[in-house]
Amino acid sequence: MSDHIPMRVAVVGATGFQGGAVARLLAERGHRVRTLTRRPGADRPELAGVAFVQGDLANPHHVGRLFDGATHASVVMPLEYDPEKIRTYARNLAEGAAAAGIARLVYNANTRVPAETTNVAAFETRRLAESVLREGLRDSSVELVVLRPPVYLDNLFSPWNGPALVAEGVLAYPLPADTPVAWISHRDLAEAVHAALTVEGAAGRTYDIGGARTVTGAELAAAFGKGLGRDVRYVPLPADVFEQGLTQVVGADAAAGVAGIYHYMASGASPRLMADDGGTSAQALSLKPAPVDEWVSRQPWQIWSDDATDAPSQD
Repeated sequence: MSDHIPMRVAVVGATGFQGGAVARLLAERGHRVRTLTRRPGADRPELAGVAFVQGDLANPHHVGRLFDGATHASVVMPLEYDPEKIRTYARNLAEGAAAAGIARLVYNANTRVPAETTNVAAFETRRLAESVLREGLRDSSVELVVLRPPVYLDNLFSPWNGPALVAEGVLAYPLPADTPVAWISHRDLAEAVHAALTVEGAAGRTYDIGGARTVTGAELAAAFGKGLGRDVRYVPLPADVFEQGLTQVVGADAAAGVAGIYHYMASGASPRLMADDGGTSAQALSLKPAPVDEWVSRQPWQIWSDDATDAPSQD
């Protein structure tokens, strides 16, 4: 499908960071976007050009309203790691998409998924969602495309990383320093979703999307140093310390789910899980992700500076 033909896209997860990036990009490009949310109007993020449907993924009638009149769908699951809830969400989404006659549904697994099953809820609930979607859409006309991204650069532009990066040149993250990672930004994720919604030959495919190149902790720090114009050193943060901090923000259950990925990576069970796929996905989707240093140079790091009130604004 040509990306010049406007789509009517149901975006699941648009009130979150990843889905929000997708919704914004689609709206910017003239597509009609609708999302489902449990949040009241006053608690919703600013999403220009996005229509909201009040409801819950657990309710098939709410999901049906989301898909009514839509031509395409983009799905990312919430920070929920209970298998039965995820099974219900995925089943409702598959049935709703099939009933509405959606042309193509792009499922962002939010993470890479190991080839072998694990005891990590963050992997297995996303594997489960993909399985339920495939099964539920198998006899329908809906095309399914699956994206499996690695780790997001935007995680590093945060109150936990920004001040230390700006003031001390310290980049702390819960991955071993020698772990190769194809870091990707939310914006480039959105580009990948847009491509997966539109390119020919993507139906039924799974893409391990990633950033411009794979880097270790030291190489990531060097790219940040180039982008920031200062020396930066990488410090591997223990996964349990990361989990404790995240608990204060998203709650214990969600924090344990997210941190499970980092506990797994620290174990060394699959050291290249977050690395690139040799450019296969980027070529298939015609993607050109921004290099890390270029992404860094675009961020308004001055907001984390002690002199933030005196810092010039960035266009």
